[in-house]
Amino acid sequence: MADERDFLSEQRERFETFKGQALGGDTQSTGESDEKADEQIEKAKEASEKPVMAEEKEIGEGAESPKGPVGLDIGTSHIVAAQEKGTHIHAVKQLNAFFTVPKSKFSRSILNKNQVMYYERENSFYVIGYSAESFANMFNMNNRKPIKGGLLSSDEEEGLSVIQAIVNTLIGKPRNFGEPLCFVIPGEPFDGRDSVVYHESVINRFVGGMGYSPISINEGMAVVMSELSADDYTGIGISMGGGMCNVCLSYLSFPVITYSIQTAGDYVDSMTGRAVGEPATKIKGIKEQELDLTKEPKDRIMTALHIFYEELIFRLLQSLQRVLTSTDKIPKISNPIPIILSGGTATPNGCKESFEKVLRSIKLPVEISGVRLAGDPLNAPAKGALIMAMTEAG
Repeated sequence: MADERDFLSEQRERFETFKGQALGGDTQSTGESDEKADEQIEKAKEASEKPVMAEEKEIGEGAESPKGPVGLDIGTSHIVAAQEKGTHIHAVKQLNAFFTVPKSKFSRSILNKNQVMYYERENSFYVIGYSAESFANMFNMNNRKPIKGGLLSSDEEEGLSVIQAIVNTLIGKPRNFGEPLCFVIPGEPFDGRDSVVYHESVINRFVGGMGYSPISINEGMAVVMSELSADDYTGIGISMGGGMCNVCLSYLSFPVITYSIQTAGDYVDSMTGRAVGEPATKIKGIKEQELDLTKEPKDRIMTALHIFYEELIFRLLQSLQRVLTSTDKIPKISNPIPIILSGGTATPNGCKESFEKVLRSIKLPVEISGVRLAGDPLNAPAKGALIMAMTEAG
């Protein structure tokens, strides 16, 4: 307990120092700021208890100009925007993918007639979002992704333009200039191959250019904000996405340890595709519609999916063990803490049970109370980002 109090006292001292510097040492202003901050935090906590009403972006539907804070999750597989709407959190998502087709008057007419989302550049039409997946399946090819391994792809020169176009189908400029928008960023990769700095800076500039006040939050921490208000935001948040698995150990809302591994859903899709000779895009569709990890696989594709899911979960927990046992940052926590799983890769039936099975064979330096699946795994990071944005609202 002494170590817990020392750690918390140190964090509070840092926060008070920062707050005093920001407010110029004005005691009255500090008191008013504390009261306002308490109100904002209480509203955010109430928001964490609200259900998520999620929808895919309808073809032909215009983007909304938000009023109030926004949470934005720019993931490898999907982009999700979240806003508070009375009694619920409204989340709208779009596939983060594109497919190029040659530019012509005839193809423009066909695309417009069918309300396909696209933009044009030089000699190509860039079909974006869910429409891109339809084109890829039609040609039995893989669609292209502006995010690779959780970060902006260095292989796609138009990656940022594609992301901007997709975000603009979900949200427009805010009704009030300077509305807070919190966007999700990954943790630094465990193996150190890439850096998050460029990715975060580019997204920050883009969001600021739309008229928002940008804030970033670690993806694992966003899961904690979304799901662990009743646990005083203490636990391990894991987001199993398309390009990365992001992990955050949070203590009383402070992200003590954050990191990521660049092995996730896309890895399962690509490795399964290689094993059975099918495009990863096709495997992804089969995985999302049919995979059940509690059932014995009945064909080659399901067998491969089971094998690579097991490998993914083992790699994830092995990394967690190595990171937690090699650091001296962990405070002595008196009670067992939960692990929260979220993200599209965590949604197949049996994923949580497979995770628990491997967890029993791994020794961690913190005691785990149990493993939970987020209330809405796909949208938990965006919801957590929205909650963070609400704490920053003026």
